[in-house]
Amino acid sequence: MRVEWPRNSQGRAIMSVDEERRQIELVVDRLAVEHTTVSHDMVEQIVHEVHATFDGGVVRDFVPLLVERSAKRKIAALISF
Repeated sequence: MRVEWPRNSQGRAIMSVDEERRQIELVVDRLAVEHTTVSHDMVEQIVHEVHATFDGGVVRDFVPLLVERSAKRKIAALISF
């Protein structure tokens, strides 16, 4: 199944707000599975805190990827103590 993304005036695919939220929840799930020594609630909190730092950004296409990378570093720092 192919996903049809909304497009901007130049015909470039853009991520919808709902899709971004869905992707962020997938990030939470992936990181919770990857870091079983950290509670799911803590992973969720970290991911949502990182996601909030991107509020107001114009280009949203890579936000889920950037959130995942940053949250992964924060979780790694948390468990290294």
